[in-house]
Amino acid sequence: MVLGVEFAPLSIPLKRRLQTSAVILFICLFLLGHTVAWIVVLLLAVIPIFTPFIVAYLFWIFKWDKQTPFNGGRPFGCLRRFKAWEYFRDYFPISLRREVPLDPAGTYLFGCHPHGVASMGAVCNFMTDATGFSEKFPGVDMRLLTLDVQFEMPIWRDLLMAQGMASVSKSSCLHCLNNRTSIAIVIGGAAEALDARPGSTELTLSSRRGFIKMAMYSGASLVPTFSFGENDLYNQVQNPPGSRLRELQTKFTKRMGFSPPLFHGRGIFNYTFGFMPHRRPVTTIVGKPIAVDKVPESEKLNPEEIERLWQCYVDGLHEIFEAHKLEFGFSDDDHLHIN
Repeated sequence: MVLGVEFAPLSIPLKRRLQTSAVILFICLFLLGHTVAWIVVLLLAVIPIFTPFIVAYLFWIFKWDKQTPFNGGRPFGCLRRFKAWEYFRDYFPISLRREVPLDPAGTYLFGCHPHGVASMGAVCNFMTDATGFSEKFPGVDMRLLTLDVQFEMPIWRDLLMAQGMASVSKSSCLHCLNNRTSIAIVIGGAAEALDARPGSTELTLSSRRGFIKMAMYSGASLVPTFSFGENDLYNQVQNPPGSRLRELQTKFTKRMGFSPPLFHGRGIFNYTFGFMPHRRPVTTIVGKPIAVDKVPESEKLNPEEIERLWQCYVDGLHEIFEAHKLEFGFSDDDHLHIN
């Protein structure tokens, strides 16, 4: 350790270097992918030989292909099985467990908790097949959903769709579910990311009812999931509710649609500070499905049934946490807090 910084040893096995490289690539894309995509497009646009192709591409994505992210996307199965995702998985490592099998004939709405800073568990388990999703849930076609703004970036949008992502808008959710495509949503969203720190059990869920309505209109079963260790991957500057920092972050989130958590993890060559996540295990537990009766979209939803299903879903999350919390370092006194 030098000046309070713990440096990584020079002699590191090749396998661990590959794991680190896979995560570096993901973090760079997570933080800069949108910007780099626009820079590449603009640079190519000013080169005469490429100009007509770029103009045609932009016309295509903003005119003819604009609705594809809202219609289930354009997944390429081979990317879910890309070798780099296995190195990404093993860096932490990330694993997936199921409490019960799911009927391949069913359609499911998976709720992912907690959000964490970057939703590593949701990405690895539901956007890739690195943790064996297709083996644990055979016959279940899956899309991980994200914000609409992600699909307004050229190149970036196509990479996300190829990986199996789609829009989290209402029309997109219903299109997927009504076409027997299951979806995974990080329900706490940007607000929950502001509570992501080691040991946190805070979930942003008390005002969330939209996912319940999507399940009712489609008849999809609700499946609660909880990723133990997700909040341990990064440290975050203290921002308790009511603090000036939290007020600014909340205002930013409401205006921009995504949150700006002030986080840090480890570095590439040190274990003390940087944007890399800590090497800490993440285990996602997939709970029991909650059956939902389909309601025609032309009918008004029963508020009492919405609340009943919401409570069943919350109870399912509590059940997962209470059953496994001691295994993952929590105490008997630790419980989920629904905000």
